[in-house]
Amino acid sequence: MNITIPKFPLDKLIEAFLDMLTSNFAFITKALSKITGNAIDFIVDGLMFFPPLLLILVLTGLGWWLAGRKIGIMALVGLTLLWNLRLWLPTIETVTLVILATFAAVALGLPLGILAALFPRFKKIIMPILDFMQTMPAFVYLIPAIPFFGLGPVSAIFATVIFAMPPAIRLTILGIVQVPEELIEAADAFGCNKKQKLVKIQLPLAIPTIMAGINQTIMLALSMVVIAAMIGAGGLGGEVWKAIQRLQPGMGFEAGIAIVILAMLLDRITQKIGQKYK
Repeated sequence: MNITIPKFPLDKLIEAFLDMLTSNFAFITKALSKITGNAIDFIVDGLMFFPPLLLILVLTGLGWWLAGRKIGIMALVGLTLLWNLRLWLPTIETVTLVILATFAAVALGLPLGILAALFPRFKKIIMPILDFMQTMPAFVYLIPAIPFFGLGPVSAIFATVIFAMPPAIRLTILGIVQVPEELIEAADAFGCNKKQKLVKIQLPLAIPTIMAGINQTIMLALSMVVIAAMIGAGGLGGEVWKAIQRLQPGMGFEAGIAIVILAMLLDRITQKIGQKYK
């Protein structure tokens, strides 16, 4: 005897919830979309205003100053190759999306990480949410972004922030929690309050771990921005998507090399900055 169990309408509930949000809070999403879109256009137009070779030299000097001679030479060779491959505009678009998404993810993640480190009850609440966010497939984040912000780079930033935020929160918690207990006890003995302990002891000692979290956030943001080309994000991911659609493996391989070069530069620079605080 076959027993038919009715399916729980989770998909219908989620769709109804999204419809409710888009109907009642459309004015907020439209405002955010306009502000974010203007910020993207401003940064891209501003960077494209300068001649590519001049900007490459400036970025090379910046990489040399922040991370050393080897990274500076890598930046010079890698960015010159990207310019030569006619991928300069997509590279600028990708860097812009990564910067904005990382800034938003870190701006949201650091305070949440600090709160979770200082208040165990809040940590118990947020940790399962972070587990959910990190195990959810990246493509799924693109689905709710479209009804809120439509197709384009704004939706890509929204999905990227959600996808890339967990490492910033987790490693902020880890950095603060790992501060030696002896230092906390010494601060208590000198009469420091929670704010003084946080600002003068816990956060300075946690900076290397926090920088590792920012590094991981940047890497996840870059990977998500590439995936978000499926919803019109553009950039280097858009070049890969065009190559797939047109069956042009050479074009796709060039864009893939550009993404690798960009990822290596961002990774090495943020690692070097983190090492300076150890």
